[in-house]
Amino acid sequence: MSTFQAPKGTYDLLPPNSATYLAVREAISGPLKNSGYGYIETPGFENVELFARGVGESTDIVTKEMYAFETKGGDKLALRPEGTASVLRAALEANLHKGGNLPVKLWYSGSYYRYERPQKGRYRHFSQVGAEAIGTEDPALDAELIILADQAYRSLGLRNFRILLNSLGDKECRPVYRAALQDFLRGLDLDDDTRRRVDINPLRVLDDKRDAVQRQLTGAPMLRDYLCEACKAYHEQVRELLTAAGVGFEDDEKLVRGLDYYTRTTFEFVHDGLGSQSAVGGGGRYDGLSEMIGGPALPSVGWALGVDRTVLALEAEGIVLDIPAATAVYAVPLGEEARRVLFGTVTALRRAGVATDFAYGGKGLKNAMKSANRSGARLALVAGERDLADGVVQLKDLESGEQTPVALDAVVDEITRKLG
Repeated sequence: MSTFQAPKGTYDLLPPNSATYLAVREAISGPLKNSGYGYIETPGFENVELFARGVGESTDIVTKEMYAFETKGGDKLALRPEGTASVLRAALEANLHKGGNLPVKLWYSGSYYRYERPQKGRYRHFSQVGAEAIGTEDPALDAELIILADQAYRSLGLRNFRILLNSLGDKECRPVYRAALQDFLRGLDLDDDTRRRVDINPLRVLDDKRDAVQRQLTGAPMLRDYLCEACKAYHEQVRELLTAAGVGFEDDEKLVRGLDYYTRTTFEFVHDGLGSQSAVGGGGRYDGLSEMIGGPALPSVGWALGVDRTVLALEAEGIVLDIPAATAVYAVPLGEEARRVLFGTVTALRRAGVATDFAYGGKGLKNAMKSANRSGARLALVAGERDLADGVVQLKDLESGEQTPVALDAVVDEITRKLG
C-alpha cells in the first residue's frame, strides 16, 4: 500500500468500473456529435475573476467552494468549478463568434472541483459532459439541448428521471420581480449570510435547501406573475417544442439553479433514486454572460450532465451496461520460440483491429489461462514447440472450451471471421 491516498472527497477510477464511466461519457456525447456540436477542451484552472463575474459572487460556488490560489508570479487562479464560463471565454478568445456561422455549438468533458462536504453523489472532484450553443436566441436551441440530454439518458436505459423546467425572465422583467422578492425576503427571519444574499441575488434564496428557510418562503412572489410577454411567449415555445418531440417535463416555479448567469429557460434533470442528491444534470439560457466577462452580447444556452451522478442513477435502477470486454483474444506462448512467434501474431491482430493481450512474464500454462479467463477474452491462442513444428497454433474458445489447430499464416483471418 502507498504512503499516500487520494485527497478527501476525491476518487480514483479503476478497471473494470472505469469502463462504465467511459460508456456514460460516450452515451452523453453521442447525440451531441450527431447534432453539429464540436469538441472543445479548456484548462483545468482559470483566472479567479472569470468565475467571480460569470458564476456570481453571491453563489456558494464562488464564496465557499472554489479552490483559489495565487501563483509564484502573482496570478490569482482557481480550479474550474464549472464548465460554461471557461468554454465561453475560450470561444471569445478564439473569435469563434465572428465567423458568421452562429450558433457556435460546442461540447466538452472533464473534471471539475468544488470544496464541498463529501457525501455520496457529491464530491470535491467530479466529472461532467457539457454542451453550449453560443450566439443565438432561439427557443428551438433550448428545446434541442433538452431533447439531446433526454435522448442520452434513455440510450443508457434510464427511465426514472424527470425534467424540471422554469423561466427566469430577462433583463426587462426580472428586475421588477427581484425588487418584489427582496421586499418579501427582508421581512423574514434570516441569518446574516442569507440577508447579504438577498441584496446581491435574492433568487438564490429560493434555492436554499434548509427547512428553516423554505418554511418561510410560503407566499413568496412567483416569477411567473412578473414575466413580460416576450418571456412568456419564448417559454411557451420551448414547452410546445418539447411536447411535440414527446419529451415530458414538469413546471417548477422555484427552480433557479445555483449559478447567477441564467436567464429565461432553466431546467434540471433529477432522478428519484438518488435521495437528497437527486440532480443528475441541468442547465439553461445565459444571454448576458458574455457581457459579464467582457465580451459582446451573445445570447447562449447550455447544460452539464454529471457522469458520477449518472452512474449512481444506473445503479439505482439496477442497470448494467453491456460493455464489450477490453480483450477479445489472449495469447499464451509456451517457450521462447513460441513467445517470439506469438508476439508477432499479437501485433498483427492488433493492427487488424482485434483487441488482443499477451501472457507477459513467462507464466506457465495454468496461470496464463487463468489470466485469459479473467481478461474476459473470448478466444485464447496457445502455442508450444510441437505446435510451431507443425506450423499451427491452438485456438481455444473460452466459452465452449472447444480447441482447434489453425495454420499460423491463417490465424488473423480465422480470428476476425470468428469474432465477426
